[in-house]
This record gives sequence, C-alpha cells and structure tokens, in this order.
Amino acid sequence: MSAPASPPTLSRSLTLRSVVLFGLAYMAPIIVLGTYGVVADSTHGSVPTAYLLALGAMLFTAHSYGKMAAAHPVAGSAYTYVRRSIDSRVGFLVGWATLLDYFFLPMVIWLIGGAYLQAEYPSVPFWVWIIAFITVTTALNIRGIKTAERVNDLLMVFQVLVVVIFALLCLRHVFQHQGAAGLVSGTPFTNHATSLAGISAGAAIAAYSFLGFDAVTTLTEETVEPQRTIPRAIMLTALLGGGIFVVVAYATQLAHPGYAFTDSSSAAFEIAKAIGGDVFSSVFLAGLIVAQFASGIAAQASTARLLYAMGRDSVLPKKVFGSIHPKYHTPALNILLAGAVGLIALHLNVATSTSFINFGAFTAFTFVNLSVIATYVRERRAGRRPAVWSYVLLPAIGAVVDVWLLCHLDDKARTLGLIWLAIGVCYLAYLTRGFRKAPPEMTFDEEPAPAADPQPAH
Repeated sequence: MSAPASPPTLSRSLTLRSVVLFGLAYMAPIIVLGTYGVVADSTHGSVPTAYLLALGAMLFTAHSYGKMAAAHPVAGSAYTYVRRSIDSRVGFLVGWATLLDYFFLPMVIWLIGGAYLQAEYPSVPFWVWIIAFITVTTALNIRGIKTAERVNDLLMVFQVLVVVIFALLCLRHVFQHQGAAGLVSGTPFTNHATSLAGISAGAAIAAYSFLGFDAVTTLTEETVEPQRTIPRAIMLTALLGGGIFVVVAYATQLAHPGYAFTDSSSAAFEIAKAIGGDVFSSVFLAGLIVAQFASGIAAQASTARLLYAMGRDSVLPKKVFGSIHPKYHTPALNILLAGAVGLIALHLNVATSTSFINFGAFTAFTFVNLSVIATYVRERRAGRRPAVWSYVLLPAIGAVVDVWLLCHLDDKARTLGLIWLAIGVCYLAYLTRGFRKAPPEMTFDEEPAPAADPQPAH
C-alpha cells in the first residue's frame, strides 16, 4: 500500500523584488492625487512636507512591523503581534480598532470617486455616484466575481503611467512659466502660512496613502527566506512608496502653489485641467475612477472576509457573520453590511473619513511599536540581550510619532474613534465575562473561506 499523499503546501518562490512590487501595487500610487486637495488645505500649501513627516512615522513603524513579522511569521498582523507579545485582551482591542480600517475603507474609496465624478459632472447629484458605486460593487461581490490578475496588472501600469504623466506635465507647466529655475524651490515645503500644527494635521491625513505597506506580511509563506526578506520588503515598500508620494506632491505643489481650489476633495482634477487640458483631465479622471472602483470591489470583499472570519471564530455572532450564501458561496450578509456602511459617505467629507480610518491605523501602529518593546522585555527576562536601539529606541520614537499624529486627526474622527473603542471595550467585557477569561482567538486560514478579490489598495 502506498503512503498517503502529503497535503499540498504553498511554494516559496517570491523574491524581495516580487514582494516589494506587491506592496507598492497594494498602496496604489495614484492615491496621492486622490487626497491631494484635503492635504493641501490642512497644510496651507505644504503637501510634500506632510508626506515627509508621514514617511518618517511610517519608516519607524515599518521597522517594528519587520521585527514582529520575523518573530511571528503568520497572518493577522497587528492583532496577532499584540496578542502574542502583550496581552490577548489588548490584542482584541487593537483588532477592533483595525476593524475601522476595513469597515470604512470602502466608504472612503467611494467618497473620493464620487467627489471627482461630481467635479466633472456637477449636474448629477453626489448621492447618485455613491449609490452607483455601492450597488455595482455589492452586486459583483455577492456573485463572487473576481478581478483577473492580468486586469489588475494592466490597471497598475495604467495608474503608474497616469501619475508619471501628471508629474511631468506639472513640471512642464512650471518650466513654461518660470523657466528651469522654477523647478527647484523650497516653497512647496514651507511658506508664510506653514505651521507645525498644520503639517501634523496634513501628515495625519497623508498617512492614508501608506495604508497597506504592511500587507506584504500576507506573503510570508510564499516568500524565500521570509524572516529576512519580509522585514526588508516592508521597509522598502514604505520608503519607495513614500518617495513617490513626496516627488508627486512636490511637482503638483509647484504647478499649483497654495491651497485655493474650487473643491479640495477633487483638487487634482482641477490641476489636471490646468496642466494638460480637457484631454488629459479626462484620462486622469478615468484612471482615478477605475482605480477607485477596482479598489472598492476588493476593499468590500476584504471587509466581508474579515467579518466572516470573526463570525466563524465566534468573535462576532456566528449565525449572522459566519453565514455563507447557499448559491453564490459568498458572505452575502457581510457584503451587504459593508455596502450599507458606505452610505455614511453621504454625510461625511474626504478629510473626516480618511482621518476616521487613520484613527484605527495609528492605534494599530502604536501598539505594534509597543509590541517590539514588550518583546525586548521578554527576551531580557529569558537571558537574551536584543539591541536596545532596535528593540526600544526606534519603536519608542515610532510610537510617540504615531500618537502625535493620532492627536492631530480631525476632531470628529477622534471622537468617533474613541466611541468605537468604548464599544469595543464593552463588547470585550461581554465576551470575557467581565475580563475574567481570554477573548476568542481569530484564525486567518482560508478554510473554508469564500472566494474574495485580492486585497485592496485603498
């Protein structure tokens, strides 16, 4: 009798280059233009400086993510890292805060897309675009339609081309009006209206563009030498993505000094018309809307997948959140719920909604940094001596910067975020019978998960 066949395993074939390209695709380069106006408004015309501050914060945090990814090479990211290094209850609350990112990410994507479409077609009511986005993406996700890998690749190339052309047209515009000397200026970084508070508020919004730099951890089991490759990939993804954002923001701020726009939510469309005319503005709008639509499909699918995992593991009521549609084999109720939450976009603006998402992100980032420090303490107790600068100093700086940016989020977003955390504490008390037992643990295996699109960029 032949021996039973061993179960199939994932192939470790991804190199550092492949993983970094995945991370950059996840972040979506065009998003820097999608939120450009609201960042310009917050910083009073110093967008590149806001991105530099956000990049600095992300690099410290990326360092901590790399440390924890090497120590815990499993899915779950911040939730898992905090649960294993600090406490299961704290891990639950970090996961609860991160749920904000998933729950409201589709809403922000649809809100940005709707704002740009309304700028081009002002006679169409804003709510029509939001309802259209929600209806189409919800229908596609319930039916389980997946975006083909080739289409995603083409979309990524299209995005990059649009961003590169946008930046080059900005520089051409400056050259035509000011000559070569106008291409080098400190004005995009600082002007008479620049302030630390304004830059901090802008960086708190700009951090939205970086969301997903840690997504490369999901490729751990398919990466060659993951404990070495994944930390490097996380750092490179944040650094390269941030570099792109700073360069594009600099070129755009040169072409349009200041922060006066007809509508800050769709400012890049206004600039596209000024630097490239109607033809390029149409191409730009198409690129941004297609990217937002595809990201919206994937974001809603990912939200539904997370809610399904929480229902399956009894973190949320299993009968509701752990159910699968008998015909389409998708978490239909969760998809509908994500679509319903998107209706909140009718009552929010881009600045508040991105800040609301960043509340969850900065909370997670802060505790990942603290997880590295907690790991240092455990290692010391076990008789080992990790490097103080790597396990204490850098994570401490990262945590302080993340808290600083958290405090500079939109007032409404901070209030809503704290309310969300309070609800999480109450729910945790219920699950743990007054904090007397550990909360249920989530697993992130795919079995028996419904089909979903690739992870969203934004």
